[in-house]
Amino acid sequence: MAAPKHDKEDFPWWLAAVVLLGLYFGWQVASDALYLQVLTTLSKGIKTTIFVTIVSFTLASLLGLLLAVGAGSKWLVIRQITRFYVEVVRGVPIIVLLLYVAFAMAPALVEFRNWAGEYLGLDPIRTRNFPLIWRAIIALMVAYSAFISEVFRAGLQSVNEGQIEAAQALGLNRWQTFRLVIFPQAIRTIMPPLGNDFVALVKDSSLVSVLGVLDVTQLGKVIAAGNFRYFETYNVVALIYLTMTIGLSLLLRRFERHLRDKEKVE
Repeated sequence: MAAPKHDKEDFPWWLAAVVLLGLYFGWQVASDALYLQVLTTLSKGIKTTIFVTIVSFTLASLLGLLLAVGAGSKWLVIRQITRFYVEVVRGVPIIVLLLYVAFAMAPALVEFRNWAGEYLGLDPIRTRNFPLIWRAIIALMVAYSAFISEVFRAGLQSVNEGQIEAAQALGLNRWQTFRLVIFPQAIRTIMPPLGNDFVALVKDSSLVSVLGVLDVTQLGKVIAAGNFRYFETYNVVALIYLTMTIGLSLLLRRFERHLRDKEKVE
């Protein structure tokens, strides 16, 4: 049975319900001393959550783009290496990858740095001097680069072969073809799923709390362990994450609508 078609977009009743719940909890937070105290403490972790999300997503996007380009390389070895990386990383749970990077890869990197430092005249450093927040960022970068590379690969492959052949006929080299023809067209296909990955990373950034990084989740655990008011504390934690993720989702929907309208004009 075919799905019913709607001429107009449904009214976002879900959004109205979310707004009403947000206003209700917001009023409770503003009028209750305990809620307000919890929010004040958690606000210190919001900066950490935003920093971890933005930095790890930026690095993951750059690495993901390199992997996507490598997957389309004319060299078999490069294609196989990138495929190996993507499949292995996607097959490991993010929390396991986080622990592996923090407690296995980070010490190995420090050892390698100290070994190279002997020849470069650098003073040795200790593993404990490798900040946990950067270990978490590296782990999230590695994890999300594999997923983002698939987004970029699908977007790059969506460009019509005729466009590429026309660019080559005009005398453009591979880099010019990619920069001026392929990527500008692929970005319209890439942006919506890439935005969804960004929203997902906001939520997955809470995993850094297992390393003791003082983000929103970790501060929530510390507060709840101190005041034993788990209901109130985790209500505020959930409210903060919902505010960030739903706000980003609405911005992404508006951006997607803008892209569709731009395509219709063109």
